[in-house]
Amino acid sequence: MKLHCEVEVVSRHLPTLGLRSRGKGIRAVLTLCQPLPRAGAERGDPHPACLCIATLKDKRGTRYELKENIEQFFTKFVDEGKATVRLKEPAVDICLSKANPSSLKGFLSALRLAHKGCDFEAPLSTQTPVKTSEFEKFKTKMVITSKKDYPLSKNFPYSLEHLQTSYCGLVRFDMRVLCLKKLRKLDLSHNHIKKLPTGIGDLINLQELNLNDNHLESFNVALCESTLQQSLRSLDLSKNKIKALPLQFCQLRELTDLKLDDNQLIRFPFKIGQLKKLRFLSAARNKLPFLPSEFKNLSLEYLDLFENTFQQPKDLPVIKLQMPLTLLESSARTILHNRIPYGPHIIPFHLCQDLDAAKTCDCGRFCLDSFIQGTTTTNLHSIAHTVVLLDNMGSTQAPITSYYCSLACYVNSSDMLK
Repeated sequence: MKLHCEVEVVSRHLPTLGLRSRGKGIRAVLTLCQPLPRAGAERGDPHPACLCIATLKDKRGTRYELKENIEQFFTKFVDEGKATVRLKEPAVDICLSKANPSSLKGFLSALRLAHKGCDFEAPLSTQTPVKTSEFEKFKTKMVITSKKDYPLSKNFPYSLEHLQTSYCGLVRFDMRVLCLKKLRKLDLSHNHIKKLPTGIGDLINLQELNLNDNHLESFNVALCESTLQQSLRSLDLSKNKIKALPLQFCQLRELTDLKLDDNQLIRFPFKIGQLKKLRFLSAARNKLPFLPSEFKNLSLEYLDLFENTFQQPKDLPVIKLQMPLTLLESSARTILHNRIPYGPHIIPFHLCQDLDAAKTCDCGRFCLDSFIQGTTTTNLHSIAHTVVLLDNMGSTQAPITSYYCSLACYVNSSDMLK
């Protein structure tokens, strides 16, 4: 029986010597095994099980007798993969952490049996040195920065939390990465990836995704509707070929850091204001002609829109008012204004899409196909604390598109701008 975890062996004599424990465990493999035969013992004599703790520096391991030698178990945090076994001789506490909770519970049960001198149904392991491959299972970080170092014949360690594979010439996403369920940071920058699989959305712990300098032309809608909505904090899509982000992108509401530099963006998702936690936004050197009206709802610490193709606001508005309102327009406004729940299980899917794409008037109401569209300028310092100048002339004024649900709203807004 084996257990993979972090271990710290603390001598209980340290405090009397005025010393402190290191307070940090190291990766180890714990094994219940047969002890080495003692001198004078007859062949076939039963030997009580012992505990062997092997580390990468000591693959043969250190052995501890178990029979009637365990003073106490501390298992208050066993569900978090933590426990402590206190031995009588030597006077040490074996502190276990970062273990699989179910495996830890089973291992502790086996230790109790060994303490009582009970027989085991399964044969005990022999005392052979632990292989180096056993410790690869503990890896939490792997950085690969050249094609020759990229693993082709073996899988990535399942315990990885941080994986970087840059400058590896990848033309497609490696599907083996989808097995790394503990992954928190994934860096695939400086490759040639053109498409992302929907399976990335199943990496429930993924917080940082770096796709800088690839060949992406779009961002998968399915990823915007996956568990990344709850986990993703940082996203780098710089130096790709993306022209537009999908409307559903604004469902990634945990995002705090978004980089879109050096793409071919012609617009932001017009509901970008829903990204309430966004603090750092960089979209320099794109082709943005204007900003969406909900851009004003952002509250950023840093904003960089340098060298975009911003246009001068048009003097005349685009008028698409319909009088009287159509039944579809009136119903849509009522549903959205009263926050009535809707979905494809209630109304047709195409109507859900229309409601999702509804525009927000400056008065706070909504409009679908009946509106007045106008363009004004806004000082980006009202949106972000730190603003990178838009051009070499020192401008921080950017054009922003606004929508008005009625002529009265448009007139009132025009009067306020005078």
